[in-house]
Amino acid sequence: MKLYAPWEKSFKKISTPFESFIHAQTTTGMVLMLMTLLALILANSPLSEIYAGFFHTKVNLTVGSWQLSNTIHHWINDGLMSIFFFIIGLEIKREILVGELSNIKVAILPILAAVGGMVFPALIYMYINHGEPGANGWGIPMATDIAFAISALVLLGKRVPTALVTFLVALAIVDDLGAVLVIATAYTDQINFLALELALVSFLVLVAFNRFGIHMILPYFIVGLFMWFFMLESGVHATIAGVIAALAIPSKPKLIPSSFSQKTKELIDRYDSFPHSSNYLINEEQKAILNNIKDRIDEVGTPAARLEHDLHLPIALIIIPLFALANAGITIDFSSIGETILGHVSLGIIAGLILGKVLGIFGVSWLAIKLKIASLPKGSTMSQIFGVAFLGGIGFTMSIFVTDLAFTKTPELILQAKVGILAASLFAGVFGFLWLRFIAKKI
Repeated sequence: MKLYAPWEKSFKKISTPFESFIHAQTTTGMVLMLMTLLALILANSPLSEIYAGFFHTKVNLTVGSWQLSNTIHHWINDGLMSIFFFIIGLEIKREILVGELSNIKVAILPILAAVGGMVFPALIYMYINHGEPGANGWGIPMATDIAFAISALVLLGKRVPTALVTFLVALAIVDDLGAVLVIATAYTDQINFLALELALVSFLVLVAFNRFGIHMILPYFIVGLFMWFFMLESGVHATIAGVIAALAIPSKPKLIPSSFSQKTKELIDRYDSFPHSSNYLINEEQKAILNNIKDRIDEVGTPAARLEHDLHLPIALIIIPLFALANAGITIDFSSIGETILGHVSLGIIAGLILGKVLGIFGVSWLAIKLKIASLPKGSTMSQIFGVAFLGGIGFTMSIFVTDLAFTKTPELILQAKVGILAASLFAGVFGFLWLRFIAKKI
């Protein structure tokens, strides 16, 4: 009997794509929490100047006389985060094609809840900040951090039904789509139409690759890189290129699954027909058979599924942690923290992420169910939807991202916004978890 180390068992376990997605988001949530704490410690320690100076260091990309110059902070937010948005695009596409959003009867509740969870926070924020310098930040409390929210549900284990987890995932995916649209439309000041047209041409080339049945990743990567650059030059935020590129990645296999099964069995039979060598070496024909099987495995899979699977870990362990380290570090003056939290921007975000999300997600869900437009997720209760609505108030990643777009030249508003995001996300996460853990089952 073969013995496995604990981590080896997880590698041996066969997970569905949805389970892999949940595991990846949970990992992201845990790492994100640690890096946020590290960023806050560094920003409020004797190393604060070194910490700030590092992320403001210029890094130049030079080709001949042409040069692209940005700080490390901007390379992370405009460059690496494009890969994060690429994964968001793949997740949106998967959910629409084969996930919870592919069945309108199942999808209607999370879609309505997500729309409510975006509209109400924005309205509350605008009400508090009407006529104030921070009025442009209305998009900040609209977002839900899928990694943190799912991590909280996963920690509850069997205390919450699986259908509630899928409801939150679908809601967060729609929420991400809304955030992408807001970034693309509301936070773009000046547009370079020539660059935007070149980005469109790049996208059409990607679509042509898809239609011609090209499944190799490299051509998509090269053209996608050009599209990212053109989007960067256009004035529309460069990360949008990641979402758009994902839509062009093939989601259909080259090989029909039934054909794969039949042909693979024939190849395995041929492989087994050779006598086993005493030294466990295989001959050249067996090697050719194994390569043929590998090629067929690639053909029955899709580039979209492979990329989503392969990119989740580096995004969870590298890109998102770097984003948190570069953006979550705020210097907190505890003598004036009360004044900061009571600022219009901070109050608008806190009220939007807590009150707005609960009114939007829970309120719209309750109304849709009462009007029989939608039905509750299987095995769940309205009390649990209330708890999930609070988890939807964890804004963090996308909220911080929108903050830097909304208040580019006003560091005092950025500070207010980030304090509001951290305070609201902490309260919403803890309250939502405790409600689902101790109260929801009793009601």
